[in-house]
Amino acid sequence: MNIEQVREYCLTLPGATEDMPYGKDWLVFRIEGKIFLHIWLEAPLPTATVKLTPERGEELRDAYNAISPAYHLNKTHWNDISIEEGLPEDMIKSLIDESYQLVLSGLPKKVQVKYSEAV
Repeated sequence: MNIEQVREYCLTLPGATEDMPYGKDWLVFRIEGKIFLHIWLEAPLPTATVKLTPERGEELRDAYNAISPAYHLNKTHWNDISIEEGLPEDMIKSLIDESYQLVLSGLPKKVQVKYSEAV
């Protein structure tokens, strides 16, 4: 996948929005104002940063060289995934979905229901 494909996929998720709150070199995707994915457009290697449970992040970091602690974010919860090498497209999409669902699960139940009905 490339950055544009990641962007397009994120925008297919119900309620997903994008913005650039940190300036022109950061693209952020949100659900109900809560971030589920960051893309640093000036990164040396194209990466997407996803939120995972600490256990899941550690498990994936141990298993894949293409997944590492997030460079600019809380390394316990955020993970950089190399999007152009090392991971198949379906796995990248799955990790994006996992991040989206994790953030959605932290929202009020009323909001969660709204999006579960949209799927």
